[in-house]
Amino acid sequence: MVDTTAPREPARRTISNPYLHRLQRRHFLLFDVAPIVGAVAALALLPVLPFGVTEIALLVGMWIVTGLGITVGYHRLFTHRTFTASPATRTALAVAGSMAGQGGVVSWVAIHRRHHECSDREGDPHSPNLSGDGWRGVLRGLLHSHFLWMRRHEYPNVAHYAPDLLRDRRIVAVGRRYDTWVLLGLALPTLIGGLVHLSWAGALSGLLWGGLVRIVVLEHIIWAINSLLHRWGTKPYASRENSRNGGVFALLTFGESWHNNHHAFPESPTFGLQWYRPDPGFWLIRALQAVGLARDLRTPTAERIAAKKVTA
Repeated sequence: MVDTTAPREPARRTISNPYLHRLQRRHFLLFDVAPIVGAVAALALLPVLPFGVTEIALLVGMWIVTGLGITVGYHRLFTHRTFTASPATRTALAVAGSMAGQGGVVSWVAIHRRHHECSDREGDPHSPNLSGDGWRGVLRGLLHSHFLWMRRHEYPNVAHYAPDLLRDRRIVAVGRRYDTWVLLGLALPTLIGGLVHLSWAGALSGLLWGGLVRIVVLEHIIWAINSLLHRWGTKPYASRENSRNGGVFALLTFGESWHNNHHAFPESPTFGLQWYRPDPGFWLIRALQAVGLARDLRTPTAERIAAKKVTA
């Protein structure tokens, strides 16, 4: 007979086993290493493949769609719940983020919530500050946080870190088809390139520039937030970890480089906090709000922002 009065064991916060590590290595090779090979091929084939307005438009257009899918969808909506969106908007943002090739939505959210819980302390999956002192420690930390941590790491228990998403059937369904969405993100520029140039060479060029080069560019922009902006930059607001702002990269990162602002106010849909700090992710959220697709923006008050301001 089961003793229902006995206290339950607390849920394990992370899981580590050979099966998960094999999946992590597979994802690392397919979605992190292989696109680099594709980007090198795109450069090597420049003399023989078409490269012009179409390829630039595909690269920039797919980068914007998938980048906003990450910052507005994966990060601000699903991880931090900084606003509420309609079901169709949630699904569209989850698909756009999935096409970036940075992991399924539920896994990404669980890892990022774990990062905030343990930021720059033991348990943080990608801190650059836990690899020792001296230039060797700095270099090891930067390589780990920027890229190498994805080869093998403890996997956050999604039942603990993302129970809200597990209750959302639409988002679970999107997550289960993650590979399909990544392939869609490659197929769309391939198709458009082929149709514009009416050739297989145009299709291959679209795949390389709108697909693989775009994945590499976006990945390294996002990863630089983890690595560079947890070591260098400005820190205008009090936060317990080493997050920093890199405002010069604000447009390139869709507002993500206001990283100290974000860690100080993780519930805020705006990372720039003030209107004069460019934050394209927040601009999209405001646009969605204007047409009734987003609501309940949890913007911090001016008093709360002032209270966290670091004074000399």
